[in-house]
Amino acid sequence: MPLLEVDNVVVQFGGVTAVNEACFAVEAGRVTGLIGPNGAGKTTCFNVISGLQRPTRGAVHFDGRKVTSVPVHRRSKRGMGRTFQRLEAFGSLSVRDNVRVATDIHRGVLGAVRGLGTSSRGEVDALLGRVGIAEYADERADSIPTGTARLLELARCLAGDPKLLLLDEPSSGLDETETDGFGDLLRDLAAEGRAILMVEHDMDLVMGVCDEIHVLDFGSVIASGRPAEIRRDPAVQKAYLGYAPDEDVEPVGGASSAPGAVDETRTDLPAVSDETTVLPAVPATGGAR
Repeated sequence: MPLLEVDNVVVQFGGVTAVNEACFAVEAGRVTGLIGPNGAGKTTCFNVISGLQRPTRGAVHFDGRKVTSVPVHRRSKRGMGRTFQRLEAFGSLSVRDNVRVATDIHRGVLGAVRGLGTSSRGEVDALLGRVGIAEYADERADSIPTGTARLLELARCLAGDPKLLLLDEPSSGLDETETDGFGDLLRDLAAEGRAILMVEHDMDLVMGVCDEIHVLDFGSVIASGRPAEIRRDPAVQKAYLGYAPDEDVEPVGGASSAPGAVDETRTDLPAVSDETTVLPAVPATGGAR
């Protein structure tokens, strides 16, 4: 049984349908990607899953139980953890204290009653080391690089030992080397039995680390499958490139291009190896994310 199931979820804002009958599942021990053009409804789906947005219709099941009406904090207690596209760290606190606060909150009053007390410095530093930012432990959170702040949010998320990680644009601000290390970390976390659902625009990372990918366009899931299957899917190509490979597309420069001119017509997504692929950047189209 999948750890997370999104079942025919619809989200409407007035006359705008941000998510339209979305159905997909996320399994424990796997990294799952949720991708699509800007405005496709990805973050709105995350809000429904985590409890920040009540769906107009449909249901969310987590760990075998329906949680559609369960509030955010109870979903967190049951094992959901989330990071946000917009950084949410306590800027005036140190990196270490940001993680300490998260650890103490997850322990709660009951933890104190049971004698667990507050988190130890060693426990917090272990989480910082796990995500690779131990050297920033004493820095204020509002003074660290954006990529480091993303990893800080992940460390805070891991403080609750979640079964499901919802990561919204987690590699934003990371350089190429840091992104490679982040991909390794995601694989390690999944290998521990966690389920990871990731909204991400870095297609190198998505195609290199995800076991399964779901593609949203205009709020609907238009494709689901392994990375190589997603790359070849005509509906995905049309969503990203504006046309499917079997459509008749005029070469750049028009039919009257000079003899010898290069035909720049795109008929497929870039070639992919078992290691990585790149989808073209997608211009903003407006609407819900």
